[in-house]
Amino acid sequence: MEEVNNQFDPVEEINDDAKSKTNTKPKFRKYLWTLWLIFAIPIVAIIILFYLIVEGKLGYMPPFEELENPKSLLASEIISSDGEILGTYFVENRSKVDFEDLSPYLVDALIATEDIRYYKHSGVDARALARAVAFAMIGQSRGGGSTVSQQLAKQLFHDPARNIWERVLQKLNEWVIAVKLEKSYTKDEIIAMYFNKFDFLNHAVGIKTASRVYFNTSPDSLRIEQAALLVGMCKNPSFYNPVRERRKDTTLHRRNVVFSQMMKYGYLSKAEFDSLKVLPLDVTFSKVDHNLGSATYFREFLRTTMNRKEPERKKFRNYSSYKADSTRWANDPLYGWCNKNLKADSTTYNIYRDGLKIYATIDSRMQGYAENAVSKHLGETLQDAIYEELRKNKYPPFSNDVDEEIIDRIMTNLIIQSNRYIRHRGSGLSKDSIMKIFDVPTEMRVFAWGGDIDTVMTPKDSIIYYLHYLRAGFMSMNPHSGHVKAYVGGIDYRHFKYDHVYQGKRQVGSTIKPFLYTIAMQEGYSPCYEVPNIPTTFQMPDNRTWTPHTTDRKEYIGKDVTLKWGLAHSSNYISAWLMKQFSPKPFVNLMKKAGVKSYMDPVPSMILGTSDIKLFEMVGAYSMYANKGIYTEPIFVTRIEDKHGNVISTFKARQEDVINEKTAYLMINLLQGVVRQGSGVRLRYKYQLMNEIGGKTGTTDNHSDGWFMGVTPDLVSGAWVGGEVRSIHFEGLKLGQGANMALPIFAEYMQSVYADSLNLGISTRDFDAPLQGFDFELDCDKAKKQDFVIDGMIDNGDLMN
Repeated sequence: MEEVNNQFDPVEEINDDAKSKTNTKPKFRKYLWTLWLIFAIPIVAIIILFYLIVEGKLGYMPPFEELENPKSLLASEIISSDGEILGTYFVENRSKVDFEDLSPYLVDALIATEDIRYYKHSGVDARALARAVAFAMIGQSRGGGSTVSQQLAKQLFHDPARNIWERVLQKLNEWVIAVKLEKSYTKDEIIAMYFNKFDFLNHAVGIKTASRVYFNTSPDSLRIEQAALLVGMCKNPSFYNPVRERRKDTTLHRRNVVFSQMMKYGYLSKAEFDSLKVLPLDVTFSKVDHNLGSATYFREFLRTTMNRKEPERKKFRNYSSYKADSTRWANDPLYGWCNKNLKADSTTYNIYRDGLKIYATIDSRMQGYAENAVSKHLGETLQDAIYEELRKNKYPPFSNDVDEEIIDRIMTNLIIQSNRYIRHRGSGLSKDSIMKIFDVPTEMRVFAWGGDIDTVMTPKDSIIYYLHYLRAGFMSMNPHSGHVKAYVGGIDYRHFKYDHVYQGKRQVGSTIKPFLYTIAMQEGYSPCYEVPNIPTTFQMPDNRTWTPHTTDRKEYIGKDVTLKWGLAHSSNYISAWLMKQFSPKPFVNLMKKAGVKSYMDPVPSMILGTSDIKLFEMVGAYSMYANKGIYTEPIFVTRIEDKHGNVISTFKARQEDVINEKTAYLMINLLQGVVRQGSGVRLRYKYQLMNEIGGKTGTTDNHSDGWFMGVTPDLVSGAWVGGEVRSIHFEGLKLGQGANMALPIFAEYMQSVYADSLNLGISTRDFDAPLQGFDFELDCDKAKKQDFVIDGMIDNGDLMN
């Protein structure tokens, strides 16, 4: 029995094996599912994560439209007629360039340094990313894994992260955006966008501005060492900033790292690397500041003009000012341009954001010559002379003909008009409290012709200090096209904001007299017509009489003199005689037709230039003499383009026939007489300007204003010099006349222009004479002989019929 029981039962064994297999199958499946879950959950999580990222649930994800047209704040550029950038208006000083405008050194340096497989990936470089992660895990840093596309995505759509978790999410966002960018743009376009967007600091946003700020050049003209420096800054523009003295060695090292990368990847040979790495930084830094650079007054005039809003009656003190502004709004296309023109989306233009290209009439070379002429004459000659006079006065810098009460009134007005007073008043301080502040010594930097001075003085004393400085304005235009070629509104925009070209009005003195002579020429007089040089008395409306005095030399008083002599010597007696013939009203009407909008009181004393008129208006009015009798309104802009290069607006000067061609030519002859033998003769003997130039000096009462208007076939220019207030002036005519105060500015300017005539296209040619119908003898000696013969014939009755 026992043997039977102990025997092996094959059936039972088989059943046991089956049970065992049945028991292990669920366990195996359980482990298999666990493994699948371990692999699947991260994948699903990543899918969900990226889905949420794409949908913008975990941070901002720009829509497709914004990827197609990423919004950047683009600076508007003011471009001179010779292609130079005069300045920019900006929130971010960024100007756009295309890939074709980039130096190939820039592209090579960027790829070698930041993304060597740039042309092989689609936005994310897995190899570079894996390398970065691997080295990070062992505590080393061998470069980040971000591609150029990812860096661009960060610049375009992400602000700085507040913590590490936000940065992780941003990084994932950047992967998605980078891939989208690669689908929307070509590789070259992405590189251009990268360089256009990057902020190189010091108001140099984008490669175009950075090239100008750091090297005074354009992106396509960057040398290899310059390109390498700028690409090196892309790692950290603050740390690798060549302007900061203590960072120069660090910046030099970083630039050489870029060279090393370029050599490593075959963009440079070893010999080239060795020669380049020893080069100095050679940065020519130009600070971006609206107060600095060329044409500062013009740029501010343009900014305020284009940004003007439609006038509202309640904002004007009187109706006449409102009417004048309304008229300008209606008739001047540049005035309020930003608010009168709409974009495609029906919003108005913004010169700080929309990347406009404003093509100005200013020529950067002529602008430089004008600014140098003002600085040279005032800074090197005139200022020292007036300072020596003013310091001897009882209450310098005020003239001795002004009493203390008037001086106190002037000072109070100047204090109230100052930025310091306005700022304190706006903060709620009382007038008395502010006046006390003006007596407290304060550290400040003040203007001086030799360079700004750091000093300590009271704000009130600083006003007195600045009153010692003469101010000036200068404008030059092409009389045929109306293009303003040079515009100098003052001596230094940083310290003297007031614009003496368009904003300021001053008495014009004898520069107004040619318009009276113009009426005479129009009525048939000739330059050689003789009139008695004797006093003329006017009966005034209040029954008083007025007889202007003259500064003519005694030997000419009482004699008959020609009209040419009268204008050349600016004789008040001759001007009074003419005013008696024609009366003030036609005089005013003529000047209005010639573009003078400032108010002129139609009284006989107009001949002395008592009217306050803008320099801008006077230059425009004189244009008719060089343009055959046609007044040409000065203009400042030829066209405006949007950021895509589409022309939005074009501008052309308004013209009006004021006088006939014969009259204009006669007036040119009269104005030439001023230069050849009258008050403008120093243009010839001192400045050796021997070509055909017409001109007119102007000096107002007490020598408070000095003027000179110059006319050539291609340019009409005007200069004014004077104190901030009329009670600051030279005491004598020798220094205080327009020939000494203003004429030298014109002379210095024209000397520089003629020296550069081949480039500027401005010659010393003669004025064009009328082609027909001109029968005047302009040589007065010959004319006198002819008159003698004619008089004799008349006496004999030969010409009675």
